[in-house]
Amino acid sequence: MDFAAVAPRVFKAVLALDSAARQGIDPALLELVQIRASQLNRCAYCIEYHTTDARKAGEREDRIYQLSAWEESSLYTARERAALALTEAVTLLPDGVPDRVYDEAAQHFSEPELAQLIALIFTVNVWNRMNVTTRKTPGTR
Repeated sequence: MDFAAVAPRVFKAVLALDSAARQGIDPALLELVQIRASQLNRCAYCIEYHTTDARKAGEREDRIYQLSAWEESSLYTARERAALALTEAVTLLPDGVPDRVYDEAAQHFSEPELAQLIALIFTVNVWNRMNVTTRKTPGTR
């Protein structure tokens, strides 16, 4: 299904949400968060999309490759690790967002930054669900 063609108002609203959610977020962190959520949601389209954008933004290959095992990797900063932990908790919401995960993120991000990060996480989850459900395939940008 070409969701943008058959539900253009909804698609445009998600685009507007995406634009608002990105405001003030470091571009490298933005892509790491979007790749990790897309990995968890098994959205091949979004994984390809965001790894391509991460490379264009100068992200290193080793950091992209190790993202699925970020907890065991030494390549990520404490701030990035806090954002990735929050990404996983929000993406896997049935498990809830543990206080320790939220509190750790709050130590690394100001309240406005944290709000933007949370918005980015739920927005990439909207994209993932839209693209997985409608069978959007990699290479169809």
